[in-house]
Amino acid sequence: MAVALILALLIKAFVVQAFRIPSGSMEDTLLVGDRVLVNKIVYDFRGINRGDIVVFNGTGSWDPAVPSSSASIVPRVYHDVLRWTGLETDGTDYIKRVIGLPGDHVMCCDAEGRITVNGTALNESTYLYPGSNPSVQRFNVVVPAGRVWVMGDHRADSADSRYHAQSPGDGTIPVNAVVGRAFVVIWPPSQLQMLPIPGTFKQAALDAANTTTSAAPLAGGFIAAVPALWFLRRVRGRRRTGR
Repeated sequence: MAVALILALLIKAFVVQAFRIPSGSMEDTLLVGDRVLVNKIVYDFRGINRGDIVVFNGTGSWDPAVPSSSASIVPRVYHDVLRWTGLETDGTDYIKRVIGLPGDHVMCCDAEGRITVNGTALNESTYLYPGSNPSVQRFNVVVPAGRVWVMGDHRADSADSRYHAQSPGDGTIPVNAVVGRAFVVIWPPSQLQMLPIPGTFKQAALDAANTTTSAAPLAGGFIAAVPALWFLRRVRGRRRTGR
């Protein structure tokens, strides 16, 4: 039992962690109460990509720095277990979609009301909340080195990079604050799905003015995704056979 608990805590600390979606800022991609698995090692194998859905800690950027907790070991372990299962967060974790990488020129909006990255328009209809405008908030930012520009999919209900212009980095968040990439919804069953990068972020023109995008191997993400893919196939197979 003790070994299983230690292994579970190690997996949570270094490999995969569950997070519960607390707000509607990522609707309809992620709904309030959804549980997602976050791959915490993928960025050891590749850089962050535009279109990734990431969990990050806002302490020191969007949120003020907080003193370290002096709670005893038992309460800390209890809350660690709740966070590992996605039933609790520490209040400073956020989940958003990466729109701009270091060095990207991110702007709203072009003549058709679309957000542009390095002068290339993003067609976001596949993931934006139905009827949502790309943004009513105007911005024109060159993402600083070591930081990323992030936005929620429900633009009218997301206090994202657009609304933190007075924070360090003009609202961008530091790469080293990123916990990992959300790659699958595991709960509830009606929401079971993988979270791929939308096609609009695969336009070659996006990289024309930015050479910082990494082409490193995707091994880390693939390894972490295999159990989730197996699980989804098992669930779907049981549904088809009536089990």
